[in-house]
Amino acid sequence: MATNNTQSNIPTLSVGKTVDTLSDIYIKVINAGIPVKTVPSVMMWGAPGVGKSQGVRQIAEKIEKGTGKSVHVTDVRLLLFNPIDLRGIPTANEDKTLAVWLKPQIFKMDESAEVVNILFLDEISAAPQSVQAAAYQITLDRVIGEHKLPENCIVIAAGNRITDKSVAYKMPRALANRLMHFEICADFDSWMKWAVKRGISSKVTGFLSFRRDLFLNETRADDLAYATPRSWEMVSNLILVAGDDVSSVYHAICGLVGIGTAIEFKSYCDVYRRLPSLDDIFSGRCNDIPKTADVLYALVSSMTEYARKCKDNLTKIASSIDYAFKMPPDFSAVLMKNYMYLEDGYKLKLMKIPAFAKWLSKAGKYL
Repeated sequence: MATNNTQSNIPTLSVGKTVDTLSDIYIKVINAGIPVKTVPSVMMWGAPGVGKSQGVRQIAEKIEKGTGKSVHVTDVRLLLFNPIDLRGIPTANEDKTLAVWLKPQIFKMDESAEVVNILFLDEISAAPQSVQAAAYQITLDRVIGEHKLPENCIVIAAGNRITDKSVAYKMPRALANRLMHFEICADFDSWMKWAVKRGISSKVTGFLSFRRDLFLNETRADDLAYATPRSWEMVSNLILVAGDDVSSVYHAICGLVGIGTAIEFKSYCDVYRRLPSLDDIFSGRCNDIPKTADVLYALVSSMTEYARKCKDNLTKIASSIDYAFKMPPDFSAVLMKNYMYLEDGYKLKLMKIPAFAKWLSKAGKYL
């Protein structure tokens, strides 16, 4: 789901597509023994909370799997830095004739062949211009003053667009021309794939499946609390602490996504009381199918959460697929898609289950 505040001449991709695109490039370069600095430094643009920081960590995970190397991410929030923090503190040399700049902590990286470093320069468009100038030198030339980044270091920067009504300065054209730009949009399907693997609360994924329009809600620029992928992750963290008692953290949820959205979310959570027993579903003892869409969305998200905890027990998974046959086909398709997200390559495990092969033959078109 993209917002209207898009850049005019750069690709607009979901977090997942951006992660796949960049990971594929870096993995090929690293495995071929080509210096990573051959790839231009990356600039990711996007609204606050859209998932840029999470995307960098997903890139690191994919590089680790694709190269067998250990990936270290150095996260630098430039909004909190002064120029001297990047260049280092000056001190005198041995004979007191020259100034020597002590190396900043962010440049202390493992240079071994079995390691890949990612230097993530976040909030670059919101940093003071004096800090931006120093950060741009790192991004473009991979040096700052006398300090040089190691050869095994990838540089990725991120920032908000001027149209996001956040603190942001326009990037000079000469600088922009030397970077590889991507605009990150909020895409629900991409986020859902990440959320299932991450274990985001089923109440959050169920509600957002039912009300996708509230996944990213920036209708009023002056609101302090509004819904974004980041704020929904924080809501999930609160619910995992509170357990089933959403009311106990209701005011905190209001402070994350806004009162109106929180009221709708709290009301939606009441439908979870009407769900059939998940233990019975995964044991093959349940034939009760909800009739209304809100309860079906809650059921799909709850079954996904349950399956994540027993994904290696293919007997239970098979029982839940048998149950899915009785659900409306579009909802069972969402459930099967979520199952494929449980872990990388999980579809291969599902293919070993006769019930899944049967489902594919009869309802696979709904995928």
